[in-house]
Amino acid sequence: MRKISLFIATSLDGYIAKPNDDLSFLKLVEKEGEDYGYAAFTNTIDTLIIGRRTYDYVLNEIGSSHYDNGQRDVYVITRNQRPKVGRTTFYTGNLSELVKQLKSEKGKNIYCDGGAEVINELLKHDLIDEFIISVIPVLLGNGTRLFKDGRPEQTLEFVQAKTFETGLMQLHYIRKR
Repeated sequence: MRKISLFIATSLDGYIAKPNDDLSFLKLVEKEGEDYGYAAFTNTIDTLIIGRRTYDYVLNEIGSSHYDNGQRDVYVITRNQRPKVGRTTFYTGNLSELVKQLKSEKGKNIYCDGGAEVINELLKHDLIDEFIISVIPVLLGNGTRLFKDGRPEQTLEFVQAKTFETGLMQLHYIRKR
């Protein structure tokens, strides 16, 4: 069975964005030639789930090929229907049902890239199997929290921690079942 992995960056105090969806704090750890394992990770997936606001941000900042590179299926979780574009589907149905369906199909793993609403909906239904969380050495004070209240307790098993000279620490856990 396929697994769903969360690969995301957060501030030390647990925010994935500053107010107004500002991701500028990620630039604190940008270093030429360093992708913090992102390319190796994306080689293990062929499906991506992402919230519409995060998708729109990346679309504007990087371009659509960042997600829909012709090699994977992309599901943008949204409240408003839009026509499919390439391998990108704008999904308005039940997220839990989509994930259960995708997990039962053959293929590589599934990547959840956020945002917070999607992550927390998946957590509420205990559907995330792997957590790769990069901690940026900054205290933001407020913004969009990575983990919200109102989800069941979930025990994780430690896999590894990596440190980088930029001060970023990457934590890797799997869901203990």
